[in-house]
Amino acid sequence: MTKIALKPTQDDLVEVEGELMAWDSQARRILTVYLPLACFLFVLLFPFYWMGITAFKPDTELLDYHNNNPFWIHSPTLQNIRDLLFTTEYPRWLLITMGVSVGATIISLFASVLAAYAIQRLRFRGSQWVGLGIYLAYLVPPTILFIPLAQVVYNFGLFDSPLALILTYPTFLVPFCTWLLIGYFKSIPYELEECALIDGASRLQILRRITLPLAVPGLISAGIFAFTLSWNEFIYALAFISSSENKTVPVAILTELVQGDSYHWGALMAGALMGSLPVAIFYSFFVDYYVSSMTGAVKE
Repeated sequence: MTKIALKPTQDDLVEVEGELMAWDSQARRILTVYLPLACFLFVLLFPFYWMGITAFKPDTELLDYHNNNPFWIHSPTLQNIRDLLFTTEYPRWLLITMGVSVGATIISLFASVLAAYAIQRLRFRGSQWVGLGIYLAYLVPPTILFIPLAQVVYNFGLFDSPLALILTYPTFLVPFCTWLLIGYFKSIPYELEECALIDGASRLQILRRITLPLAVPGLISAGIFAFTLSWNEFIYALAFISSSENKTVPVAILTELVQGDSYHWGALMAGALMGSLPVAIFYSFFVDYYVSSMTGAVKE
């Protein structure tokens, strides 16, 4: 009995070629997209994972890695959070940090809106250079500014007061927020304001009734930036606040929960975890506005 060899048809060759191309495309996508993204997520999220498991570990597991897995919790406990909330002034630190961040954000947004609108819409001589100068002010390191600012704060009697932080934080918040809003105001058609001017509206009426409602995504983006930077600021809060009850969360965790060579790691990680949650929650609600505003700011 003879065997008949079947030659592959043209359709079979096309199907095999299509499968090979699909496999090659999928492998390339894994190597160029998913693998780098997985590495990025691991590097980004692992500190939060470590912070979370440390916050719920008892001291016996924290100090004995030979008999306990350092990457997992065998006997979770709430003692660290309980000690943080009821044996320290952490709730007061949270309230002060929230008040300082909200106050500095409101002041910075108010000043940034006026500056950005004037630079972008009034078109006075040298407006572009003024905008560039404002942005360059953002590049000045805070480690240089806090020295003269400390003298100003002391002369005005604001030392060791949260008001000192509310008034000094805009020095580094206003420049970037102004630059961001300038870019977003560019994306708003100027013809809308021209029609309002013809109808007899003033500049303040145009800003309040036309420009600001259209610039809500940009305002939210600038607000997120200002709030996050104010919440995490360390140098000014360390230099201008000395009493324990008036400290912000970033400074208080480091200075009050570390006693000499004794590190209360459970309370430290619990404080850092609880201190990062408000910013994460605030950001999660407005992430879409943040992305759209950044797109409008850089596309011009």
